This record gives sequence, C-alpha cells and structure tokens, in this order.
Amino acid sequence: MGATRMHNDEVDIDTALVERLVAAQFPRWAGLPVTRLVSSGTENAMFRLGPELVVRLPRHPRAVDAIDHELTWLDRLGPALDTPVPRPVGRGGPGAGFGWPWGVYGWLEGRNPMAGAVEDPAALAAGLADFVTALRRVDAVDGPPSSRGGPLSGRDGPTRAALARLSDRMDTTELTRMWEEALRVPGRTGPPVWAHGDLSPGNVLVRDGRLGAVLDFGVAGVGDPAVDLVVAWNLLPASVRDGFREAVGAGDEEWARARGWALSISLIQLPYYWDTNPALAENSRHVIAEILAEQHRTRVIGDGHSPA
Repeated sequence: MGATRMHNDEVDIDTALVERLVAAQFPRWAGLPVTRLVSSGTENAMFRLGPELVVRLPRHPRAVDAIDHELTWLDRLGPALDTPVPRPVGRGGPGAGFGWPWGVYGWLEGRNPMAGAVEDPAALAAGLADFVTALRRVDAVDGPPSSRGGPLSGRDGPTRAALARLSDRMDTTELTRMWEEALRVPGRTGPPVWAHGDLSPGNVLVRDGRLGAVLDFGVAGVGDPAVDLVVAWNLLPASVRDGFREAVGAGDEEWARARGWALSISLIQLPYYWDTNPALAENSRHVIAEILAEQHRTRVIGDGHSPA
C-alpha cells in the first residue's frame, strides 16, 4: 500500500523519478538499486537506496516544509539523543520534474511494531520513556514552535468535524463527552520543551522487542510536550501504561491532555484514512477503543466495583 493515493493533491513518485534525482544530484550514489518501501506513512514516500541509505520525498504540498524542517533540526537533535534517529546525509532539491526538497538518510534497521502485538511491552515502554525524557532535556532556546505543542482548543473544530463524519459509523456520544472533558483540562504552565510530535507505531522501529529507533521529525518542536505521550495508547498495552507514565513523570493534568491528544488525532485520522490507509485507520480504532476501555475501568473502580 506504499503507493496508495491518500490525498487529492498528491504527486506521482516512483522509482524511476528517484533514480533520476539521485543520478543528477548525488552522482556518487548513481546506479544503486532503488526500492519503494511499503509504509503506513501519509506525508512522505520512502525508497531504499542501496543497502545503507533511504530517500524521503514529500507526497503532497503540505508535507514540503516538514522535510526541510527535519533536515535542519535533526543535526541538532540527533547528537543529544541516545536513541538512534535518522541521520541526514544529503539534502536534495527540485529537479527531474519534481519541484520540492527531499532528503537522503542513513538506513536504520528494525521493524514497525503493531499495537496489540508488542513483543516486550515493558522493555519498549522503558525505551520510549527514555527517548521522551531525553528529548525534553535538549536545550529549547531558539527551537521552532511545535505545531502540536499548543492547547487542545486549537483542535476543537477539526475534532468536532471528525465526530460528525463518524456519527453514522459509530456512537459518538461518549467520544464527544470525553473530548469536551479534555478541553477543560488546564494547559501547561511550565516553559516550552522539545517534543517529537508524532510518536506513532509507524515512526517507531523495534529490534528484539526493544526500541531500535524513532523516525520522522517533521513536526518536532518546542511547546507542551504532552503530545508525545500518545504512544501510551497508540502502541503500548494497558499493562505497562502506568509504568510509562511514571517513567516520564506525567502528572494528572499532563496525562489528561495527552489522552485528549490521542483521542483527537485518532478521531481526525479515522474518517480521512478509512479507505485509503487501512493500517492507520485500524490504529485509530485501536486508540479509541483503548481510551473508552480505560474510561470504563476508571468509572467501575470509582463506583467501588472490581474491574474484573
């Protein structure tokens, strides 16, 4: 499904185009085999270039700035992190009929984990917590504002529109109530810090059950880092969620904002990618189900009953 069209303004990108771009702008890599990678990613097309490189090209106009952003800021963030992240080795420009910037990175080994089938949940949760806390320690002075670092209220319109689109496919009454509850959570009062902004299974690589790398820094920036805790619902099982929360030191309000982010992202993604990106749509359904189940457990315990 790597070549499936997901956006009306998406451009055509194939191996022949990548071969022409590489040959013209990076002659030293000309002739290396180019293979399109199957991915649930929605913003960029990915191609393996030989055994040690990967090429990343924006699929539509709204993804263009993220490529340039990533190529710029990974040079600053990468050395500050123990977790492997993409290493830019070449910045490409328009050419061969392609009008946007693109990047060449070092290849990172691993595979994307799947929610509900995590091999070693505790180890993965620990690795993700280490990544999140290390990123938060990076000097945020002069860092770019994160598009996902502001208040949840900025997503109210798109989230309610998504709820309306989903109303004929599922009961959205409880989901609407939970979203309105999330909007009432106080915002962050501390200084802005770095956040990845898109910690989803498609941007995580695992090796031997442990965190192997974190990909895609296209929306990384400074602000409220609660958004990075969405991984507690879109990937980690409930059995390790509390441990992950404790490891990152999230208080009640930050955790509630994170849940609101997870809910909003999934609600918006689900109707948009329902037919064009089955993997992402399924993960969105997973997140919604996890949040509903979590709310049910909380209510049962609050009523004095056993969650069993």
